[in-house]
Amino acid sequence: MDFGLGLPISAPARLLDWARSAEAHRFDSLALLDRLTFDNPEPLITLAALAGATTRIRLQTEVLLGPLRQTALLAKQVATLDRMSGGRFVLGIGVGGREDDHLAAGTPLNRRGRALDEQLPALRRIWQGQPYGGSPIGPRPLTPTGPQILIGGFARPALRRIAAHADGFLCAAPLTWAGPLVEAVNEEWEAAGRAGRPRLVCQINVAVGPAATVEQASRAIAGYYAFTGRSDWGRPLSDPAQIADTVAAYRDFGADELVFYCYGEDPAQVEALAGIVF
Repeated sequence: MDFGLGLPISAPARLLDWARSAEAHRFDSLALLDRLTFDNPEPLITLAALAGATTRIRLQTEVLLGPLRQTALLAKQVATLDRMSGGRFVLGIGVGGREDDHLAAGTPLNRRGRALDEQLPALRRIWQGQPYGGSPIGPRPLTPTGPQILIGGFARPALRRIAAHADGFLCAAPLTWAGPLVEAVNEEWEAAGRAGRPRLVCQINVAVGPAATVEQASRAIAGYYAFTGRSDWGRPLSDPAQIADTVAAYRDFGADELVFYCYGEDPAQVEALAGIVF
Protein backbone atom coordinates (compact mmCIF):
# COMPACT_ATOMS: atom_id res chain seq x y z
CA MET A 1 0.00 0.00 0.00
CA ASP A 2 1.27 3.46 -0.93
CA PHE A 3 1.16 6.41 1.46
CA GLY A 4 0.38 10.00 0.53
CA LEU A 5 0.20 13.31 2.33
CA GLY A 6 -2.77 15.62 1.98
CA LEU A 7 -1.18 19.03 2.35
CA PRO A 8 -2.43 21.71 4.75
CA ILE A 9 -4.18 24.61 3.07
CA SER A 10 -3.69 27.45 5.55
CA ALA A 11 0.01 28.21 4.90
CA PRO A 12 0.85 27.93 1.18
CA ALA A 13 4.36 29.34 1.64
CA ARG A 14 5.32 26.35 3.81
CA LEU A 15 4.27 23.74 1.26
CA LEU A 16 7.69 23.60 -0.42
CA ASP A 17 9.11 22.40 2.91
CA TRP A 18 6.31 19.84 3.15
CA ALA A 19 7.01 18.57 -0.35
CA ARG A 20 10.76 18.20 0.11
CA SER A 21 10.32 16.50 3.46
CA ALA A 22 7.64 14.12 2.11
CA GLU A 23 9.93 13.02 -0.69
CA ALA A 24 12.89 12.60 1.68
CA HIS A 25 10.78 10.46 4.02
CA ARG A 26 9.61 8.08 1.26
CA PHE A 27 5.99 9.16 0.89
CA ASP A 28 4.51 8.28 -2.49
CA SER A 29 2.25 11.26 -3.22
CA LEU A 30 1.30 14.80 -2.34
CA ALA A 31 -2.38 15.74 -2.55
CA LEU A 32 -4.32 19.00 -2.45
CA LEU A 33 -8.03 19.56 -2.06
CA ASP A 34 -9.94 22.06 -4.19
CA ARG A 35 -12.44 24.74 -3.26
CA LEU A 36 -13.25 28.07 -4.86
CA THR A 37 -14.96 30.04 -2.09
CA PHE A 38 -12.52 29.10 0.65
CA ASP A 39 -9.11 30.32 1.80
CA ASN A 40 -7.08 27.56 0.14
CA PRO A 41 -4.37 27.65 -2.55
CA GLU A 42 -5.41 26.82 -6.10
CA PRO A 43 -4.25 23.20 -6.49
CA LEU A 44 -2.94 23.11 -10.07
CA ILE A 45 -0.77 26.20 -9.58
CA THR A 46 0.46 24.93 -6.23
CA LEU A 47 1.30 21.45 -7.49
CA ALA A 48 3.21 22.97 -10.41
CA ALA A 49 5.41 24.78 -7.88
CA LEU A 50 5.86 21.57 -5.88
CA ALA A 51 6.78 19.67 -9.04
CA GLY A 52 9.82 21.94 -9.36
CA ALA A 53 10.83 21.24 -5.75
CA THR A 54 10.68 17.43 -6.09
CA THR A 55 11.81 14.72 -8.49
CA ARG A 56 10.02 11.48 -7.59
CA ILE A 57 6.82 11.94 -5.61
CA ARG A 58 3.40 11.89 -7.33
CA LEU A 59 1.27 15.03 -7.33
CA GLN A 60 -2.50 14.67 -7.24
CA THR A 61 -5.69 16.64 -6.77
CA GLU A 62 -8.26 15.24 -4.33
CA VAL A 63 -10.50 16.28 -5.83
CA LEU A 64 -10.34 18.98 -8.47
CA LEU A 65 -13.82 20.42 -9.08
CA GLY A 66 -14.02 19.84 -12.80
CA PRO A 67 -17.32 21.57 -13.65
CA LEU A 68 -16.00 24.86 -12.23
CA ARG A 69 -13.35 24.96 -14.97
CA GLN A 70 -13.60 25.52 -18.71
CA THR A 71 -12.71 22.24 -20.42
CA ALA A 72 -10.16 23.40 -22.99
CA LEU A 73 -8.20 25.44 -20.47
CA LEU A 74 -8.30 22.62 -17.92
CA ALA A 75 -6.95 20.18 -20.52
CA LYS A 76 -4.07 22.55 -21.26
CA GLN A 77 -3.29 23.14 -17.59
CA VAL A 78 -3.30 19.44 -16.74
CA ALA A 79 -1.16 18.49 -19.75
CA THR A 80 1.32 21.24 -18.89
CA LEU A 81 1.59 20.04 -15.29
CA ASP A 82 1.95 16.46 -16.49
CA ARG A 83 4.83 17.45 -18.77
CA MET A 84 6.54 19.71 -16.23
CA SER A 85 6.41 17.01 -13.55
CA GLY A 86 7.74 14.28 -15.81
CA GLY A 87 4.44 12.40 -15.80
CA ARG A 88 3.98 12.49 -12.01
CA PHE A 89 0.57 14.19 -12.00
CA VAL A 90 -2.63 12.30 -11.13
CA LEU A 91 -5.94 14.04 -11.81
CA GLY A 92 -8.37 13.38 -9.00
CA ILE A 93 -11.63 14.98 -10.11
CA GLY A 94 -15.23 15.30 -9.00
CA VAL A 95 -18.30 17.53 -9.21
CA GLY A 96 -18.24 19.34 -5.87
CA GLY A 97 -21.29 19.61 -3.66
CA ARG A 98 -20.99 23.15 -2.29
CA GLU A 99 -23.49 25.59 -3.77
CA ASP A 100 -21.29 28.60 -2.98
CA ASP A 101 -18.47 27.28 -5.19
CA HIS A 102 -20.82 26.87 -8.13
CA LEU A 103 -22.45 30.26 -7.59
CA ALA A 104 -19.04 31.95 -7.63
CA ALA A 105 -18.05 30.10 -10.81
CA GLY A 106 -21.37 30.71 -12.51
CA THR A 107 -21.99 27.00 -13.06
CA PRO A 108 -25.42 25.49 -12.39
CA LEU A 109 -25.33 23.14 -9.41
CA ASN A 110 -28.04 20.91 -10.88
CA ARG A 111 -25.96 20.28 -14.04
CA ARG A 112 -22.63 19.44 -12.42
CA GLY A 113 -22.87 15.70 -12.98
CA ARG A 114 -23.81 16.05 -16.62
CA ALA A 115 -21.10 18.66 -17.07
CA LEU A 116 -18.43 16.27 -15.78
CA ASP A 117 -19.80 13.46 -17.95
CA GLU A 118 -19.25 15.71 -20.96
CA GLN A 119 -15.93 17.05 -19.74
CA LEU A 120 -14.09 13.78 -19.07
CA PRO A 121 -14.21 12.31 -22.60
CA ALA A 122 -13.45 15.76 -24.02
CA LEU A 123 -10.29 15.93 -21.91
CA ARG A 124 -9.16 12.55 -23.25
CA ARG A 125 -9.79 13.64 -26.84
CA ILE A 126 -7.83 16.85 -26.37
CA TRP A 127 -4.90 15.01 -24.79
CA GLN A 128 -4.85 12.60 -27.73
CA GLY A 129 -4.46 15.54 -30.11
CA GLN A 130 -7.96 15.60 -31.55
CA PRO A 131 -9.32 19.03 -32.53
CA TYR A 132 -11.50 20.80 -29.99
CA GLY A 133 -13.53 23.74 -31.21
CA GLY A 134 -11.85 23.34 -34.59
CA SER A 135 -8.21 23.20 -33.47
CA PRO A 136 -5.93 20.89 -31.46
CA ILE A 137 -4.79 22.08 -28.04
CA GLY A 138 -1.27 21.43 -26.78
CA PRO A 139 0.92 20.46 -25.15
CA ARG A 140 0.39 16.73 -25.39
CA PRO A 141 0.83 14.91 -22.05
CA LEU A 142 3.61 12.36 -21.68
CA THR A 143 1.10 9.50 -21.66
CA PRO A 144 -0.79 9.54 -24.99
CA THR A 145 -4.21 9.14 -23.35
CA GLY A 146 -3.41 11.63 -20.61
CA PRO A 147 -2.56 11.32 -16.91
CA GLN A 148 -4.21 8.82 -14.62
CA ILE A 149 -7.70 9.90 -13.57
CA LEU A 150 -9.29 9.15 -10.21
CA ILE A 151 -12.87 10.11 -9.43
CA GLY A 152 -14.27 10.92 -6.02
CA GLY A 153 -17.93 10.77 -5.10
CA PHE A 154 -20.64 9.03 -3.12
CA ALA A 155 -23.75 8.87 -5.33
CA ARG A 156 -24.29 5.97 -7.72
CA PRO A 157 -23.88 8.12 -10.87
CA ALA A 158 -20.46 9.23 -9.61
CA LEU A 159 -19.45 5.62 -8.96
CA ARG A 160 -20.68 4.63 -12.43
CA ARG A 161 -18.58 7.48 -13.87
CA ILE A 162 -15.44 5.78 -12.56
CA ALA A 163 -16.02 2.73 -14.73
CA ALA A 164 -16.79 4.88 -17.77
CA HIS A 165 -13.95 7.38 -17.59
CA ALA A 166 -11.41 6.79 -14.84
CA ASP A 167 -8.61 4.59 -13.57
CA GLY A 168 -9.65 4.48 -9.95
CA PHE A 169 -11.77 5.63 -7.02
CA LEU A 170 -10.94 8.33 -4.48
CA CYS A 171 -12.83 7.12 -1.41
CA ALA A 172 -13.19 9.90 1.17
CA ALA A 173 -15.68 7.91 3.25
CA PRO A 174 -14.69 6.56 6.67
CA LEU A 175 -13.77 2.89 6.66
CA THR A 176 -16.94 2.10 8.62
CA TRP A 177 -19.10 2.90 5.58
CA ALA A 178 -16.65 2.67 2.68
CA GLY A 179 -17.39 -0.99 1.94
CA PRO A 180 -20.68 -0.55 0.03
CA LEU A 181 -19.16 2.27 -2.03
CA VAL A 182 -16.19 0.17 -3.11
CA GLU A 183 -18.50 -2.77 -3.82
CA ALA A 184 -20.64 -0.55 -6.06
CA VAL A 185 -17.56 0.75 -7.90
CA ASN A 186 -16.40 -2.81 -8.55
CA GLU A 187 -19.86 -3.80 -9.79
CA GLU A 188 -19.93 -0.90 -12.24
CA TRP A 189 -16.37 -1.68 -13.35
CA GLU A 190 -17.28 -5.28 -14.12
CA ALA A 191 -20.54 -4.30 -15.85
CA ALA A 192 -18.58 -1.93 -18.11
CA GLY A 193 -16.30 -4.79 -19.15
CA ARG A 194 -13.18 -3.15 -17.73
CA ALA A 195 -10.15 -5.38 -17.17
CA GLY A 196 -8.48 -5.68 -13.80
CA ARG A 197 -9.82 -3.55 -10.97
CA PRO A 198 -9.97 0.18 -10.22
CA ARG A 199 -7.22 1.73 -8.11
CA LEU A 200 -8.52 2.47 -4.61
CA VAL A 201 -7.22 5.60 -2.87
CA CYS A 202 -8.53 6.28 0.65
CA GLN A 203 -8.15 9.26 2.98
CA ILE A 204 -7.96 9.93 6.72
CA ASN A 205 -7.37 13.11 8.70
CA VAL A 206 -4.40 13.09 11.06
CA ALA A 207 -2.49 15.47 13.32
CA VAL A 208 0.65 14.33 15.14
CA GLY A 209 3.09 16.07 17.42
CA PRO A 210 2.66 18.69 20.16
CA ALA A 211 -0.76 19.50 21.57
CA ALA A 212 -0.66 22.88 19.83
CA THR A 213 -0.31 21.19 16.43
CA VAL A 214 -3.21 18.85 17.13
CA GLU A 215 -5.36 21.74 18.34
CA GLN A 216 -4.55 23.87 15.30
CA ALA A 217 -5.42 21.01 12.96
CA SER A 218 -8.67 20.31 14.80
CA ARG A 219 -9.71 23.97 14.50
CA ALA A 220 -8.85 24.02 10.80
CA ILE A 221 -10.85 20.86 10.12
CA ALA A 222 -13.82 22.18 12.11
CA GLY A 223 -13.72 25.36 10.03
CA TYR A 224 -13.51 23.47 6.76
CA TYR A 225 -16.46 21.23 7.63
CA ALA A 226 -18.51 23.90 9.44
CA PHE A 227 -21.15 23.71 6.71
CA THR A 228 -22.12 20.22 7.91
CA GLY A 229 -23.26 21.56 11.26
CA ARG A 230 -21.31 18.78 13.00
CA SER A 231 -18.46 19.86 15.24
CA ASP A 232 -16.95 16.34 15.29
CA TRP A 233 -16.91 15.85 11.50
CA GLY A 234 -13.47 14.88 10.21
CA ARG A 235 -11.83 14.89 13.64
CA PRO A 236 -8.15 13.95 13.14
CA LEU A 237 -6.43 10.88 14.50
CA SER A 238 -3.50 11.88 16.68
CA ASP A 239 -2.56 8.83 18.74
CA PRO A 240 0.32 6.95 17.01
CA ALA A 241 -1.04 3.54 18.01
CA GLN A 242 -4.48 4.37 16.65
CA ILE A 243 -2.96 5.64 13.40
CA ALA A 244 -0.92 2.44 13.04
CA ASP A 245 -4.03 0.32 13.66
CA THR A 246 -5.98 2.35 11.10
CA VAL A 247 -3.22 1.87 8.52
CA ALA A 248 -3.40 -1.89 9.09
CA ALA A 249 -7.19 -1.81 8.72
CA TYR A 250 -6.99 0.00 5.38
CA ARG A 251 -4.35 -2.45 4.18
CA ASP A 252 -6.67 -5.33 5.06
CA PHE A 253 -9.51 -3.47 3.32
CA GLY A 254 -7.53 -3.58 0.08
CA ALA A 255 -6.63 0.09 -0.34
CA ASP A 256 -3.90 0.72 -2.89
CA GLU A 257 -3.05 4.05 -1.29
CA LEU A 258 -3.86 5.81 1.96
CA VAL A 259 -3.54 9.60 2.05
CA PHE A 260 -3.02 11.30 5.42
CA TYR A 261 -4.64 14.73 5.38
CA CYS A 262 -2.71 17.10 7.63
CA TYR A 263 -4.53 20.35 8.40
CA GLY A 264 -1.87 21.50 10.88
CA GLU A 265 0.80 23.74 9.35
CA ASP A 266 3.94 22.29 10.98
CA PRO A 267 5.97 20.22 8.44
CA ALA A 268 7.60 18.35 11.34
CA GLN A 269 4.52 16.13 11.10
CA VAL A 270 6.00 14.53 7.97
CA GLU A 271 8.85 12.91 9.89
CA ALA A 272 6.55 11.96 12.76
CA LEU A 273 4.10 10.25 10.40
CA ALA A 274 6.91 8.47 8.60
CA GLY A 275 8.01 7.03 11.90
CA ILE A 276 4.53 5.60 12.45
CA VAL A 277 3.77 4.17 9.00
CA PHE A 278 7.12 2.99 7.65
